[in-house]
Amino acid sequence: MTQVTMTVNGKTVSGQVEGRTLLADFLREDLRLTGTHIGCDTSQCGACIVHVNGNAIKSCTALAADLDGAEVRTIEGMANADGSLSVIQQAFQDHHGLQCGFCTPGMVMTASALLKENPKPSEVEIRAYLEGNICRCTGYHNIVKAIMAASGQDVSAIAAE
Repeated sequence: MTQVTMTVNGKTVSGQVEGRTLLADFLREDLRLTGTHIGCDTSQCGACIVHVNGNAIKSCTALAADLDGAEVRTIEGMANADGSLSVIQQAFQDHHGLQCGFCTPGMVMTASALLKENPKPSEVEIRAYLEGNICRCTGYHNIVKAIMAASGQDVSAIAAE
């Protein structure tokens, strides 16, 4: 077992982990932050995306023991300080960028990373950036609209699929 300490959503947390413990499992099982979803166990779906030291990663590909001292942000840390939805979360709600909701945490975390990198992405850029995220329900159209709306852009020009 290895002692690991990291900052998760602004709070310092510690725990004992086996060397093989994935960050996704540490977050869900040890810290009870179940918003990070595990959808495929093969690093293909993007439901487990979190931010580590400011970068979006698939938490099913990172070992918790390797992240000692890291700063981690999960979907639970995306809301505003007063508990209200962040701009991105609100845009997903307003533009129905979710259906069953399973992929939504990963989509929101990916959208946040995209908008940090590119504050006004085009529809094509958004679709390319979402390539590592799978949604089985929405067809992506409303997810793209939500991300464009979160960036302050007019969504009326987005063609219906």
